[in-house]
Amino acid sequence: MKGSSTTTSFVSQAPKNWERLLLDPIHQQHHQNQNPHSPVQTTRPFRLGKRWMEYQGIRNWDGLLDPLDDNLRREILRYGEFVEAAYTSYDFEPSSPTYATCRFPKSTLLDRSGLPETGYRLTKNLRATSGIQLPRWVDRAPSWMATQSSWIGYVAVCQDKEEISRLGRRDVVIAYRGTATCLEWLENLRATLTHLPTDGSDPVTDVSGPMVESGFLSLYTSKSAMSPSLQEMIHEEIKRLLETYGDEPLSLTITGHSLGAALATLTAYDIKTSFKRAPMVTVISFGGPRVGNRNFRQHLENQGTKVLRIVNSDDLITKVPGFVIDNNEDEDEDDDENHEDNDVSKKEDVQVGPSLPSWIQKRMEDTQLWSYAEVGRELRLRSRDSPYLNSINVATCHELKTYLHLVNGFVSSTCPFRATARRVLGHNHREKVKTH
Repeated sequence: MKGSSTTTSFVSQAPKNWERLLLDPIHQQHHQNQNPHSPVQTTRPFRLGKRWMEYQGIRNWDGLLDPLDDNLRREILRYGEFVEAAYTSYDFEPSSPTYATCRFPKSTLLDRSGLPETGYRLTKNLRATSGIQLPRWVDRAPSWMATQSSWIGYVAVCQDKEEISRLGRRDVVIAYRGTATCLEWLENLRATLTHLPTDGSDPVTDVSGPMVESGFLSLYTSKSAMSPSLQEMIHEEIKRLLETYGDEPLSLTITGHSLGAALATLTAYDIKTSFKRAPMVTVISFGGPRVGNRNFRQHLENQGTKVLRIVNSDDLITKVPGFVIDNNEDEDEDDDENHEDNDVSKKEDVQVGPSLPSWIQKRMEDTQLWSYAEVGRELRLRSRDSPYLNSINVATCHELKTYLHLVNGFVSSTCPFRATARRVLGHNHREKVKTH
């Protein structure tokens, strides 16, 4: 992400879907023949009924991750499709008069992005705004370089009675795409931690409070004269939804890929902090970078927010930013056992901490600038386990479709890829996965 050659290429050329173009070489050769409306194919979803809270993480997905429960697999893939719809709906073309906006109206977005008959209806478009102060010379640069606010996702509410019955509750989805604009990439590079206010405390002086990556917080809370902040949009919509549906079984599922995964975690924290009547909040994240420090993680856990991180061991994005200083001294033995059982292949992650002298760890924790902590539960996959991926590199390992493919094929840590999962590569924009 930070190499000079990458930066030069990015600045000298308009970012035609920069993140997805660089991270999608498998289908690049078929670009002219792609069908943007090809759906991910799965079997008929399982009726969750009274078990819906279990699949939303009420028990932290104990016993469901290794081996991967087939019904949980279908739910993960289903939420991944909502994220894919956010990518498909976004106008990545810098020369387009509608660059950085949503290509489709709310009423047809899911249908036109390849998700017909979901039972969900879009209720809110979401925009993110960068807080980076632009230099004066930017007026002479291409307009795409100075795009401050852009469409980043949507809120959708399950309205179909049959689907509500299948799910066991009315579900609200917030789906976020990954990085797209120049300023979003610059925000990604602002990797130092900054304080979050909590319970009215001073975010500057509360040294024991939660901290998150500066750039992610900026994209969540910044606003412009033309656009409210993403946080304000979320607050307005969640308040309306609670007033409308608060008296019935309700869940809030926030999902995203890459930058969208980080924003999903921030959104979940903010909703549980701001709304005392908030329903069960679950984050399903794909290929997300690290978001905050240990105190941030503790606040998420205390809130009851459930986070399931889908991580590809071969994806470098999931290992940034900062260091992980986490000896788990504050976790009880039961938590350690749960992590051991369900965090698949966790030992392969590169963690800075136990290998360092204690005085260095303490000093880094005290600075609070680069000391990150992983949040929630982890489903760890590996590109190298798939017999259908021809290349293992930074590009393919981070792609959302690679994550969906790996989720579709994963069995357990002892049987990483099932023979009945097939990856169909053709002229379609989206990967087709089949489950049996």
